[in-house]
Amino acid sequence: MEYMQQTVKNICGTDTDHCQLKFMNFEAHDNHAAHKTEGLSQKHLVVRRGSPFKIQLLFGQGWNPHAQVLILEVWLGDMSEKFQAHFSEDQFDPEKWSARVYSGDVTLQSVTIHICSPVLSSVGVYHLQLHMMTPSSRISYAVGSFVLLCNPWLRGDPVYMPLDAQIQEYITSDYGVLFMGSHSNVSRRPWSFGQYEPGVLEACLQLLQVSPQHLSDKNRDYFRRADPVYLSRVICAMVNCNDDLGILMGKWSGSYTDGVRPTDWSGSADILHRWVSSNCNPVRYGQCWVFASVLCTVMRVLGIPSRVVTVFNAAHDTDSNTTVEEYYSSTGEKLNISKDSIWNFHVWVECWMRRPDLGPEFDGWQVVDPTPQERSGGIFRCGPCPVVAVQQHCFSTPYDTPFIYASVDADVVRLILRNGQVVGRTVDTEGVGRLIYTKSIGSDEPQNLAQTYKSKKRPQPSDSPTVLVMMAPSRSLRMSGVLPEPEPCLQSCPMSGPAVSHEEASSDLEVSLNTDGEPTVGEDIAICVTVTNRSGSPRDLRVHLDAQLKDYNSGAQQSFWKEQKEVHIQPDDVLKLRHTIPSSEHESVLAGDDVVNVAVVVKDVRTKERVLDAQEFSMSSPQITVEIEGGDSIEMRKEYTAQVSFTNTFQKTLSGAVLTVEGFGLLQDKQEARLTLMQPGDKIEKKVSITATSPGTKVLIATFSHRNSPSVVSRCFHKVSITRE
Repeated sequence: MEYMQQTVKNICGTDTDHCQLKFMNFEAHDNHAAHKTEGLSQKHLVVRRGSPFKIQLLFGQGWNPHAQVLILEVWLGDMSEKFQAHFSEDQFDPEKWSARVYSGDVTLQSVTIHICSPVLSSVGVYHLQLHMMTPSSRISYAVGSFVLLCNPWLRGDPVYMPLDAQIQEYITSDYGVLFMGSHSNVSRRPWSFGQYEPGVLEACLQLLQVSPQHLSDKNRDYFRRADPVYLSRVICAMVNCNDDLGILMGKWSGSYTDGVRPTDWSGSADILHRWVSSNCNPVRYGQCWVFASVLCTVMRVLGIPSRVVTVFNAAHDTDSNTTVEEYYSSTGEKLNISKDSIWNFHVWVECWMRRPDLGPEFDGWQVVDPTPQERSGGIFRCGPCPVVAVQQHCFSTPYDTPFIYASVDADVVRLILRNGQVVGRTVDTEGVGRLIYTKSIGSDEPQNLAQTYKSKKRPQPSDSPTVLVMMAPSRSLRMSGVLPEPEPCLQSCPMSGPAVSHEEASSDLEVSLNTDGEPTVGEDIAICVTVTNRSGSPRDLRVHLDAQLKDYNSGAQQSFWKEQKEVHIQPDDVLKLRHTIPSSEHESVLAGDDVVNVAVVVKDVRTKERVLDAQEFSMSSPQITVEIEGGDSIEMRKEYTAQVSFTNTFQKTLSGAVLTVEGFGLLQDKQEARLTLMQPGDKIEKKVSITATSPGTKVLIATFSHRNSPSVVSRCFHKVSITRE
């Protein structure tokens, strides 16, 4: 339907020649420019609540303002409100629907009406009717429909954001950067939020229409859509499909052949289009960064400022005690016997809004996490949780503050087990949430938000007596017979800080583990273990090292490398032990972006004391090169050539090499180049023709793999900016 100018439909009354309404012009160009909604839809007029927009009515034989009154009626579902168009220069009332006709806006055959919604109007598709009234008659017309969104430019709106640079970054920009990998080796990739792609706005509105809240009581849902807290909670649940007709199905292991591997997505529009075209069947598959990026798209489309945030070393605390337990064998192998876990990274969304339900001290950024981990109010969703509530330890603040707090600031208790008994224990109070990254305003560089989430934990008083604190393992471990029942606790651990055991307080043997350089696929991995003896006696030590592949969000897999050695250390001395994991021992196991857990357990042979350190890191990979003729900014509907290449930097010949190139909105189908053998230094290339059919940001994706690699060796995401003709 053409919304610029359309024929109206008489729905009540009898037209007369002198007052018949012929056409209505939604003045889309001017309204979209005034409301900062250009490009959001080719089907609807899109305006923002609390700001006036204008429509022009065109009559057959003229209209007499002295004889006929114009009454407008807006409908949202079964709810409607009528208001008269007044000849007035007064300001609009921010609390109710109103219409003004200004001097100079009336001609013999037309009138321009300025309409303003209340600042707290509900988000949705409204239908507009016009009633032309005389003392003895009424003629009614169905004028058309328009979309009403939140208004971050308007001070009275709960999503008001004061700085234009912030609104540009968190509302109007369709481009983002996702930070992934590990805290010691952060990788980044572009993401196209795609809010200007055709059909994306309509998909976001349909998401609201098929929510359980709308299907069970549509009028109540329409009424509550004025509140961004409510909107974010509904949409958060609808991004995953666990409880409803949601967009994405999650999957973290196994085969992805019946869908799309989560690492292959580069933008939200393709996902939303697939969801709509499948009649709201879930799109396969998503993981945390995909869930979060799609949520960010929907929120930006609806006018709620949003940004994607990555927490490195994010804790998943299943028992809500704000402590995560990890278990290791006496030789350094990480054991998968804890329900708690540390994700190398986890991605969620922050949305900007006021919290009138809590008070002004909780206004601002709110965590909203659509990845289906735990239930909130019986539904797989999380938030909105005020970031300041996490920082200030306000655990009773809705929604889900304890879970978010544990994600960014839990203590990690690492236990060494031997024959089912705890023989060593360390507490890491700093590792969780070490980095919390989001894209900087106007830059691809990361902004570290850690200080907005984390306050300094209260230290133990230096003059307080040493208290032995026993930590109880999880009940499931005790019931399974892995660990003995603990002795009664002598003191409970405070929420604000870790408990320090007597053994830890008096330990004079320390160990730390680090990687030398950046671990890269196909190259040796260098490990440095530092052992410190703070005692006045020499020690004979047994050192165990263990390396395991792990998923970024779950436990470690079988070990692929082990090493053991015995060393002697003098009193008050420091030893640096260097170890190498040869590429020959991991090349069949590790690929690009894989995560490795390396642990060291040092045992004093005489005293049996054991200390542990562990580090997890992601593998880097050789780079794929993408070059576009004329640069990375291209014009719509013009054909360009992109040259994609990969050079074999490994010291061996690769067989069955495959280079693939694809890009939603740039290429129709995936394209690839193949080489039977690639000698060291050889290059594989693919030249493709790209054409953009819509404006905004696109992403060209290239991957390289070969027969002897367990998965993709290298992956490249290349940002392409599209300008109008």
